[in-house]
Formats: sequence, structure tokens, C-alpha cells
Amino acid sequence: MSVESAIPAPPAPGSGPLRTPPLVRGGAPVLGHAWNLVRDPLGFLSALRDHGDLVRIRLGPRTAYVVCDPELVGAMLKNPEYIVGGPLWDTLEVLLGKGVATSNGKLHRRQRRMMQPAFRPERIADYAKVMEEEARATAARWQPGATVDVSAEMFRTAVRIVSRSLLEVDSIRDKADRIAESLHTVFDGLYRRMVLSVGPLHRVPTPANRRFESALADLHALVDEIIAERRAAGPGAPDDLLTELLRATDETGAPITDREIHDNVVSLVVAGAENVASTLAWAFHLLTEHPEQERRLVEEVNAVAPDRAITFADLKELPHLRNVVTEAMRIRPAAWIFTRRSVAETDLGGYSIPADADIVYSVYAMQRDPRSFERHLEFDPDRWNPERAADVPEFAMMPFSVGNRKCPGDHFSLAELALILGTVAPKWRLRPVRETDARTQVGITLHPKRLVLRATPR
Repeated sequence: MSVESAIPAPPAPGSGPLRTPPLVRGGAPVLGHAWNLVRDPLGFLSALRDHGDLVRIRLGPRTAYVVCDPELVGAMLKNPEYIVGGPLWDTLEVLLGKGVATSNGKLHRRQRRMMQPAFRPERIADYAKVMEEEARATAARWQPGATVDVSAEMFRTAVRIVSRSLLEVDSIRDKADRIAESLHTVFDGLYRRMVLSVGPLHRVPTPANRRFESALADLHALVDEIIAERRAAGPGAPDDLLTELLRATDETGAPITDREIHDNVVSLVVAGAENVASTLAWAFHLLTEHPEQERRLVEEVNAVAPDRAITFADLKELPHLRNVVTEAMRIRPAAWIFTRRSVAETDLGGYSIPADADIVYSVYAMQRDPRSFERHLEFDPDRWNPERAADVPEFAMMPFSVGNRKCPGDHFSLAELALILGTVAPKWRLRPVRETDARTQVGITLHPKRLVLRATPR
């Protein structure tokens, strides 16, 4: 897609007065560039840096600022003048409420302090036991020659891991499939709501809107069931993150509200399942396309654990496995678009950003940018070997964000990704079948449209 700028590229920051970022030409009447973000969002965002490190686009009646340069994105994320807000987070509040992912200020700091102890590095080894069990159970569930919906399988596994590790939900076996189905329907509907921002249309009782509302209501009901189940456990409840939330108090010493507990449980399940499952689906797909990388991964795992499934303690001896996970997150990120909102007029890299501005950045575009990555569209796990990784510009690769909004579960997720991939891949050779459709499904996250693969024992 052709993307043109109405204004020539500005001079380097610091060489003169603040400049207004260039406005990107094109778009549709009324909708502006929201049309581009519906029609070809990945191509549109990936092309923007050719026309400036920071540009303006139109989303309906509003102007949004797109930050394309990794250094500027890093500066923005570390600057308290930019808060979580904008089209993405305004839309996600329908799902996440005011949990740790969407809140700001004192509320966010308090919620993050409540969450942080559960994600300390020393706790990951304990959670890894659950990850290992669920990874082995997934690998044992498949049948030779059967076709497997890998995306659905990975989602079910990820939901069980986060629920058993952080929430210790006894009934998660029965709830996992309902959570997965509801979340997929909700995520498919959220993206269009974000880019079009036409609230009244979402209340029209179309089949798509009815499916969305039904799935959203079912998901919230499931979370309420989980919380009620824990409250009923009384003094014998496990000492996990959910129990900690039920015991938590606010700044006045009063218990936090049921709504805040609910919103944080939703945030945990969504973040701990959707992104991990999508990343794993992409990783398995990439291995089917690159059999040499698959062979190296399997040989490495078999050399370390020839007669058993790998454990958390083995991960330090599996550099290629770690590199495959990292490269999958780079070239096929699950979470791909983010927004922020400015709280005051600011200077970002020599550009003037007004107060209350919506700001967009895309890790998908940054992590596939040829300015930062040699052979940027090639799946190359070896680029993460230490001697080559040192050449990657700072902030060009940040799947877990940076600053005070960095994902507290980064170590948890990395261990989970490696253990599942390193357990399943050495046992099963997965290959596409006629029903496979690995094209990208664009929503709030990115995942393969239909990743059905045939499983053959190794």
C-alpha cells in the first residue's frame, strides 16, 4: 500500500523549534485512516516509518500520532506524561475493566504491588511444575495421524496453566474450553470497535454484535464463578494470587471492591492465555515452514533430556529453544498494537505532542523493520545469539514493553513458552493439511486463522 506524507521529513531533533509531525495523506471520507487499519493494518503501519519517525493519522474525527522509531517509543514509555489510554485501552476496558493492565496512577501502582510478589523470579520454579505437567498432558492427548487444532490446544493449555498456577482453580478443567471460546469471540470483535470508534453501531443487534455481547457476558460470569468458588473455600483456601486479592485493602485500609478483584482476575486470564497461546501457535507454524530449525530444536532437546520431557532446570542448557521462542515473538508478535494518551503538551524527539493526544505504536512494525533487523522478514533464531543480539537497537525488540508498564509476568511467560514448545515438538512432527489456513487473523492480537496440523510421532 502506498503511504504518502504531506510534509517533508523534519530536521533532526534539537536543530530548531518543535515541529508538528507530518500528516499522512489518504484515508477514507469520515473514517480517515481507520479504513486503512481495517483493510490492511499490518501493511499500513509497517509503511509509516518510511515517511517519518513520528506521523499523524486520522481516526474518524480524531487525530492520532503514530510513533515509528524505537528510540522514540522507548522514550515515550518511560515518560510519565504518557499514560495508558487511547483507542486500544478505551476499547479493552469493556473486557478488562480497571484492572492492572488498564489503570493509571495510584490505582495502577497499588495493583501492581499486589501482583508483583506472585511473579518474583524465585516463584517461577514452583509454577514450572504445573507448566511441565500441562505440557506433558497436552503432548499425551494427541493421537498418531490425527489432525490437531493447534491454536485451540495451546489456548486450552495456557488457560489451565495460568489458572492452576496463579489462581489454583479446581474446576478449571470444565471452564477452560468455555473461557477459550468466549475470549476468541470477544477478541475478534474488539479490534473493529477500536479502530472505528463508532459506539452507537455496536448497539445495533446484528448477529456479530449479539455473539460479542453473549461471549463477553459469559466470560464475566465465568470469572465471577471462579471468585465465588474461592470465597466459599473459606480458611482452607490456597495461598495464591487470588486469595491475596481477596485479602487486599485500599489506601484507607478497606477491602478492595469485588469489581476490582474481578477486573484483575480477567486481566490475569487474558494476558496469561491469549498472548501465550498465539505465540505458541505461530512458533509451531514457523517450525513447519523451517524444518532445519525444527531439526536443531529437537536434537538439542533430545541431547539434554534423551529419555524424558524437559524440566525448568533444563532450560538454561537449551539456547536454541530459547532463540526459537524469542524469534517467534519478534516476527509474529501476538500483541502488536498499543496506544497511549498524553496528559500534557510534550516534546517527543523534537516533535510537539498536544495534551490529550492519542498515540499509537506497533511492535509488529518495529520488530520487522529492516533498519533494525538484517533480513527482517526471515525467521532466523540465530540472530539472538549473544554476538548478534548485541547489534539490535535498544527498544527495537520489546515483546513485554518497558518502564513501569512492563509486563510483570515476562519470566512466567518465557518459561511457559519454552516448556510447552520444548515438550511437544520433540514428540510430535506437525505438518499442514488441506484445512490449514495460516494467514494472519487480525484482532486485538494476531493469530493464525486456522492452524490445523497433522500430528505424527517422532
